[in-house]
Amino acid sequence: MFNVQTYDNIPAERLQWVSREKFSIGPEVSRPDAILLRSHDLHDAPIPATLLAVGRAGSGVNNIPIEALSKRGIPVFNAPGANANAVKELTIAALFLASRNIVAAAGFVRSLQGDDATVQKLVEKEKGQFGGFELAGRKLGVVGLGAIGVQVANTAIQLGMRVYGFDPLLTVEHALHLSPSVTSVGSLDDLLTEVDFLTLHIPLDNDTRRLIDGRRLSRLNDGAVLINFSRAGVVEEAAVCAALQSGKLHAYVTDFATRTILDQPRAIVLPHLGASTAEAESNCVNSVVESVVDFLENGEIRNSVNFPKVTLPRSGGTRLAIANENAPGVVSRISSALAAAELNIENLSNKSRDDYAFTLVDLNADIGPETLQLIRSTKGVLSARLIPKSAGFFE
Repeated sequence: MFNVQTYDNIPAERLQWVSREKFSIGPEVSRPDAILLRSHDLHDAPIPATLLAVGRAGSGVNNIPIEALSKRGIPVFNAPGANANAVKELTIAALFLASRNIVAAAGFVRSLQGDDATVQKLVEKEKGQFGGFELAGRKLGVVGLGAIGVQVANTAIQLGMRVYGFDPLLTVEHALHLSPSVTSVGSLDDLLTEVDFLTLHIPLDNDTRRLIDGRRLSRLNDGAVLINFSRAGVVEEAAVCAALQSGKLHAYVTDFATRTILDQPRAIVLPHLGASTAEAESNCVNSVVESVVDFLENGEIRNSVNFPKVTLPRSGGTRLAIANENAPGVVSRISSALAAAELNIENLSNKSRDDYAFTLVDLNADIGPETLQLIRSTKGVLSARLIPKSAGFFE
């Protein structure tokens, strides 16, 4: 039986399809083979010796110590695209909130005192201060054309906006789903000089931290709107505040509250609502649980942020699942150890990604503990485990 520890109140009803004969799942589970979480921070937590996998029910993984887990041969799974529609819808809402001054206008009306006649008189007198502008014909820049960014760009086209996209890592899959009406721009700086609205849909990493700083904000048209549903750290907060105060930015709409941003009258700050829909939460949990269960039972990897995609149809025998360094000679050393034990390889798949690789090996016979330990101690091997023939994980 596999032990799966959960954090962040992942509802048990969303895990009902997992066999309880093979999986013990819950927040009180000890000695976990896998951890499922949303926003719980693992950076300061010890890594259990039993841990084989971590699953994040969402897309961002900055709450997970990726490098430390990678060095232990532990894949981290996420749910890319599972919350894309939810974030897209909120981003489109942000365009309207900013362009029509909806939040300030609603707050003004809510504050009114007096009878109907008094309220109507004040509304007619003051409504001019909340005048806005229409989206049709305006220019939107989308930075990051992944699952979310593509949907945002396509929907904005339908609203009559002129859309510019920038993503140096655009995949073929996402490019195929992108509207041909979206103008692809070769550099971020070139995009910034064109647009009235800028929306960010990128991960937070060393390349994107403070990507939108004072220099880049200065390239925007005066009175532009900045929308950030990525991560707080992709913008330079002090520069955003200065741009709001000077009028360079008409508004900043973000899902990430800080005291500094909350003190800016032209900032519209939401309580991290991007993926907070019943549909998105269900999609994220289902997606990541399926990936984690498949890895535990079959060793196959899909939607991992630190190891490559690797699949191998089961041939019926014992399977070895090996995480290893992406270095010359590792697979040959593994093969030599198996040959020395007179074990025949029936099928093998080895895939690499940056510094790490993953190897699946199907054998014609069971492997002894001495041979398994020899493989685990092989230079370049990070982790290795045996997977018996599985009957599947559905109840």
